[in-house]
Order: sequence, then C-alpha cells, then structure tokens
Amino acid sequence: MEKNPLGITDTILRDAHQSLLATRMRIEHMLPIAEKLDRVGYHSLEVWGGATFDSCMRFLNEDPWERLRQLRGAFKNTKLQMLLRGQNIVGYRNYADDIVEHFVVKAKENGMDIFRIFDALNDVRNMRYAMEVTKHVGGHVQATICYTRSPYHNIDTFVEMGKTLRDMGADSICIKDMAGLIDPYESYDLTKQLKEKVGLPVQLHCHYTSGMASMAYLKAAEAGIDVVDTSISSISMGSGQPPTESIVAALKGTPRDTGLDLDLLSEIAEYFGKVRKEYGKFEMGMAPVDTNVLTFQIPGGMISNLVSQLREQKAEDRLKEVLAEVPRVRQDLGYPPLVTPSSQIVGTQAVLNVLLGERYKMVPKEVKLYVKGFYGRPAIPVDPAIKEKTIDGEETIDVRPADLLEPEWDKAVEGSKPYAQSDEDVISYAIFPQVALEFFKRRAGEVEPEPKLDAETVAAIAAAFLAPAQRERVPEALAGLSGWKLSGRLGLMR
Repeated sequence: MEKNPLGITDTILRDAHQSLLATRMRIEHMLPIAEKLDRVGYHSLEVWGGATFDSCMRFLNEDPWERLRQLRGAFKNTKLQMLLRGQNIVGYRNYADDIVEHFVVKAKENGMDIFRIFDALNDVRNMRYAMEVTKHVGGHVQATICYTRSPYHNIDTFVEMGKTLRDMGADSICIKDMAGLIDPYESYDLTKQLKEKVGLPVQLHCHYTSGMASMAYLKAAEAGIDVVDTSISSISMGSGQPPTESIVAALKGTPRDTGLDLDLLSEIAEYFGKVRKEYGKFEMGMAPVDTNVLTFQIPGGMISNLVSQLREQKAEDRLKEVLAEVPRVRQDLGYPPLVTPSSQIVGTQAVLNVLLGERYKMVPKEVKLYVKGFYGRPAIPVDPAIKEKTIDGEETIDVRPADLLEPEWDKAVEGSKPYAQSDEDVISYAIFPQVALEFFKRRAGEVEPEPKLDAETVAAIAAAFLAPAQRERVPEALAGLSGWKLSGRLGLMR
C-alpha cells in the first residue's frame, strides 16, 4: 500500500473565526496555543489576510503587521499562509501596482510563506502582478480558482483557468469553494482533471454551509488532492470549514493517512472550545447546514450582511425575496462568483431592487463601476439591457483596471504623516486610510480606545437614554458588538 499522506491546512487563526465569530479573535487567544499547533505537523496554518487585516485595526485595536510578526515568532516549524485578494490586496477596490508590491514584499519580510491569491471575478489579469511579486520575493504562489456554478462555469473552464495560472508562474492551485457549493463527485472530477492536465499540487478550500464539504474532501482525496483546508472541531462547520479531527480520523489507516495526532488535536480543540465562549456575542446563530445555498450561492458572511441591510430598513421579513433576487442580479452581471467584493456588489443591488419595487431604479456607485469594467472582466458580458439601464451609455473599459491607476505610494506616505512609524504603517494607510489613521491616533494616545460594552450594558443604556422609537433601532442580535460605543452625552451612536 503506497502511502500518500493528505496535507492539512488549519484555518483556525483566520477563516474559521472570520466565518463564525465575525473575525474578532484576538492575538491573546492565539499565542497560548501556538506551541501545540506548531507540533501538529500541518501543511500550513492560515493566519492572515482576508478580513483579519481590517478587523485588527477597526475592532481589536491591534496592528495586523505586529500580529503577523508575533505569529511568525511563535511558529518555528509550520508554514504560514494568507489570503490575498489579488489587486484588491486585503481591501475592497483595486490598488495601484506600487501598493501591491510594497504589501507583498513586507508580508514576506514579516514572515509569510504561502500567498493564496484570487480575484473575485476569476479575472487572471487582476492576479498577475501579485503573483509576479510573490514569486520575485521567494513566496509560494498559490493561484486560486473561485468555484461557482452557472451555465458558463464547468470543469473545462476551471481547468483552462488552471492552465493559465500555471503558465503565469503558480506553484500550486487552490479550488476556493467559498459558499460550500461543490458536491463530492464534482470535487473528484475537478481534482482529477486539474492534477492530470495542469500538473501542479492542488488544494481544496470548502465551507460547510451545504453540509457536503467533508464528503467533497474524501472524494477529492481519492482523486489525489494534495491538501485540504479544515478547522479544529470546536470552531468549525456551519459557514466555516469541516472539522480537522474528522478528516484525520476518516483517513487513518488508509494510503491518505494524514499522520496527525488525534490526541494532540483533541487538546487543541478543548482549548478553542473555551476560547469560543469569549466571542459568543458575535455568533450569528445561523443553521449548521443550509442547503438553500445551492440555489442562492450566497456565502454565510454575505447572508449576515443582507440581514443587516434589511434590518436597518425594518424589512427583515423580505429576506426570501432578496435571496431570490440575488441569482437574477448575478445573471445580469455576467455570473460573477459571490466572494468579496462581488458578493457585496450583487447583494446590495438585490436589496435595492426588492425594497424599491423596481429593478435597477437605484444603482450604487460600485455597481456602475462594475458594469463599466473597473472591477475586471466577468465570465460573460453584462446583459446589454442592464448595461444600458445602469450606466446609460457611459464609457466602459476593457483593460486591466489597475493599468489606469496612478502610483499611490507617495500620496500614502504624505497622507499618513505624522503617525506612520514604518513602511508597514504606510501600507495600512494606503489600503484603509480612515481606519488606519484612527488606529494610529489610538496607538499614539491621542484617542482613547472605545469602551467594550457587554450586551447587558448596551440594553441598559438604551433603556435609560433613548426614546422608545430609538430603542427599537438597537437590534437585540447585535447588542454588545463593538460597533456600538458611548458618546460624550451618554447616548448610543454608531
């Protein structure tokens, strides 16, 4: 029996808490368990990127770069991995090439090993420069295919994209199933085709939303997948990843035996079970499995955003209408995969279409920019009628959007004065100007950190100081979140 151990990337320090705990896990809960995580023998640990960069500064009063340095110091034996949104870096728009370059260079210098690089539209033009810089600085380029379903997307189109990414210099390929859509047999077939026709190591990243992810992993393992993404059981499943221990146990004694120690994993799971209780107020209370995702293709995080938007308009009862409208908007816009930032673009337009009673009566700036081509090229062209209705004959582009951007580094250096203490600070400012400046001011002691309010305190203040009509605007499900803060007049403000 020839052994071919399946590699495991554990997402506990990034996507697990991003998906299940609103990206709120603090470094103080990561470092105490680092020594045990480092002994497991993972292929890698995903620890950075995605929404964690923003959340560190915005909600946790942490420097994301310092977090990376501390994690690098704690993990002596395990490769660290991050999620990079191509030309969007860790933000929500395209940034100039000089900002992309500075970011990748500094991420590598501060300890990053593997860069999982994707584009929300699967537009490889938006991935190229980040891949080139990563390659140049000696990082591992894991070029990513965003898995989605449509009349256009199929195994053949994904394999062709894989070939293109290989020719662009990818070291490995990731199948990123951000909504939990891939079924076990599609997983087998796509893995097999990529392995045979692209010839690079392949990694599979799934969310558990539909309940099929563990089955998809087992079939992919049979087809020769090299690595799968899991999360320690105590913070897993739902809109997160499949549990690490279950995959390890299922493959024990087979040619794909991971070789990982279940007793050690059990100790780690016990630790994170206690940690999870610290973040209970950030859990959305969503069903462990929701097969509706197979129809709507909406990632868990996007559903919570839609609920929030509807709640603000006192229209939460219209969620089903919005969920039905999302696939129609997606079709209109050329079937983009629903992942940041395309998921926000499609979701917001769907909400407006439903609430205003007329499709595209109001069109946000981001949707117009998308239709004009400023986010990239979708799988198929935007519906001509929708194009006319949304941008009314305005000029569109077909070049790589970043080709139209002027260099941004010098402006970021100037704008971050006098607070920036390093190139890393300038990068943080370039990507999130307002958030970074507020963080820098708190760091300098010019602004007091916002007080942390528990749910009971928020409710008491709301009852004491707000009029009845205003109290109704404090949703019980969001009470205690750090988005609420005390104003100088003892009122609540957003």
